[in-house]
Amino acid sequence: MINGDEFTNRLKKIMDYYAISAALFADKIGVQRSSISHILSGRNKPSLDFILKITSVFEEVDLYWLVDGKGHFPKLVSNNTFSSAPLSVESSNADEKKIQRIVVFYTDGTFDEYMKY
Repeated sequence: MINGDEFTNRLKKIMDYYAISAALFADKIGVQRSSISHILSGRNKPSLDFILKITSVFEEVDLYWLVDGKGHFPKLVSNNTFSSAPLSVESSNADEKKIQRIVVFYTDGTFDEYMKY
């Protein structure tokens, strides 16, 4: 069974990593914004469909890490680095804002981050 509080913390970590709001996160995975709100507040637990939508849209999210906290986020891709894909974020207004963010995490706890606006 999924621990709701721990799942919520992992969900927030994903949104922080991509620097996106809950509303934009909901839009990206194709669920109603209220679904995210209810999960974040602890009112509802995530369905399998909800979890699979996250892992299909955000390829860096490991299914086992998301469900039970085992594994890594972002996914480990070699002996000493983790994956990080470029991210494009569109604002909700008429102006489009593109952000490209690349982060490389190392097993010693350090990381390199690159941002392009």
